[in-house]
Amino acid sequence: MPDPLRTTEVSETETPRPSLRWITEPGRCAAVVLLLHGGRVMSGRRVNRCGLAYLRMLALGRRIGREPVRGGTAIGVLRNRYRGWNEPERDAIADARWAIGEARRRHPEAPLILVGHSMGGRVALRLAGVAGVRAVCALAPWIEPGEPTRQLAGRRVLIAHGNRDTWTDPAASHRYAQHAGVPWIAIPGSGHTMLRRGRRWLTVVRHFVEDAITSAAERLECG
Repeated sequence: MPDPLRTTEVSETETPRPSLRWITEPGRCAAVVLLLHGGRVMSGRRVNRCGLAYLRMLALGRRIGREPVRGGTAIGVLRNRYRGWNEPERDAIADARWAIGEARRRHPEAPLILVGHSMGGRVALRLAGVAGVRAVCALAPWIEPGEPTRQLAGRRVLIAHGNRDTWTDPAASHRYAQHAGVPWIAIPGSGHTMLRRGRRWLTVVRHFVEDAITSAAERLECG
């Protein structure tokens, strides 16, 4: 059985590579949940183990893992190489693709569920069409004008945004959801960090994961 606490990473003095921390990783699982953290528009600074954006998703992953989902769920938290999205290289996209590949290598039969916050939400939505991804939950996602939506077709998608968010625009993510024809919910009284109404955010994510796993299982049975 894989080590649940295994982390794939290198030292700070070596060429930076992304890392993937497995919070739970049963030998057999109904799904793999990958959590993607936020960042900045442009930054070449490395993401360290104490980065708040990374720690936020690590904490969320641990809270999800406290109550096992039926069938077992592997939960991995990606730590990007750099803080920035970094157009045109799109480092955050490249790192998430690596994490998806790693998850598929370790659990080739399990559907993938992407859960991303802020920049990670944008990454998750962009990669919804990658093979193996079945569902995407974007939390307070960073949305730019003209953001593509075609990749969401056939995927289970949910966007949630705090109505007091002043870092990423709730109205922008709402417009995106309407254009894509996917569900959007507001978290009243919550800002960008998800600290206020934290239990509500957790409930939203857990219910989404459980529903996505049920949907994937039903699709497999029908197939």
